[in-house]
Amino acid sequence: MSDYIQVHSAIHKLSNKKRAIGSARFFKTGHGQYGEGDIFIGLTVPQCRLISQGYKTISLPTIKKLLVSKIHEERLIALLILVDQFSRGSEQEKKIIYNFYISNTQYINNWDLVDTSADKIVGEFLYTRSSSILQKFAKSKNLWERRIAIIATFAFIKKGDHTLTFTISKILLHDTHDLIHKACGWMLREVGKRISKKELMVFLNQYSKTMPRTMLRYAIEHFSNIERKKFLDKKISLLFSREMSVKDHSS
Repeated sequence: MSDYIQVHSAIHKLSNKKRAIGSARFFKTGHGQYGEGDIFIGLTVPQCRLISQGYKTISLPTIKKLLVSKIHEERLIALLILVDQFSRGSEQEKKIIYNFYISNTQYINNWDLVDTSADKIVGEFLYTRSSSILQKFAKSKNLWERRIAIIATFAFIKKGDHTLTFTISKILLHDTHDLIHKACGWMLREVGKRISKKELMVFLNQYSKTMPRTMLRYAIEHFSNIERKKFLDKKISLLFSREMSVKDHSS
């Protein structure tokens, strides 16, 4: 029995129709939603992690079969295995896995798939190399490549470097998707928590008025009540001024 058949069988043995319905709803798989067409069979994340540990040495072609699957949990398990193999791999193996990941972003197509893997593979690989591909991804029409761009910077944050997070966040300041607003806000918050609240404050003093409200709210989540109110009041004041300006021009 091939590795693919074994892991595929292990996954489907744990399927749960009731949980699958809930997952499909949670990950917005309805018509016109960001996860449209994604298929869930109802495994929990701990179950997916346990299966991935049992098949962590499978080959890249087998991983590819899982990654191109229409079933969400199979793609998640493929990425969990990739992350594990990357963490244990030689420099040459890391390069192969990174290139494989970058070549298959069309299958890394929901926020949990990105958040599970982008910083651990893409961010880690690029830390000592050119990160220009992340700026390219930040300008992509593909929602998930844009999310990969900002989440990958988490690897840099963990190493004490916030520069790339600020660079990518500035590119994404005017992004229209809520999932990007949340991801940028999350990474900015991590800069404040792990590196420098002062540097984050400087960034927010410059850009808070133009960034989406959701991004700002996530970024200041761990600020004091007084600090949060200061930034939110500035945001509300600016929005009100713009609204009044539009009314004046239309009258």
